[in-house]
Amino acid sequence: MRPDDRTDNLSRRGALTGVLGCLVGLAGVGALASDAAAQTAGMVRRQERRAVRHDRRDDRREHRQDRRDARRTPAATGIPTTTGTIAPAPAPQP
Repeated sequence: MRPDDRTDNLSRRGALTGVLGCLVGLAGVGALASDAAAQTAGMVRRQERRAVRHDRRDDRREHRQDRRDARRTPAATGIPTTTGTIAPAPAPQP
């Protein structure tokens, strides 16, 4: 019985496919690992708009939280810390 030695018979097409696969894989890893900067003027403008939107959103979030905290703090509103009034104790009967 003769062993099947397919690993020894490598065609040019198979070799080229393997090499191209490795190159594409390495190029993909390089693209994902690098800190990709904007490539065109349009992309730069888009990134700037996104940054401004994020800043505005953060500002709105902070101001909204400040307003909530002001409503929840009794000292800021002048409301006493108790939720109700305590009636004075009735005077003792003689």
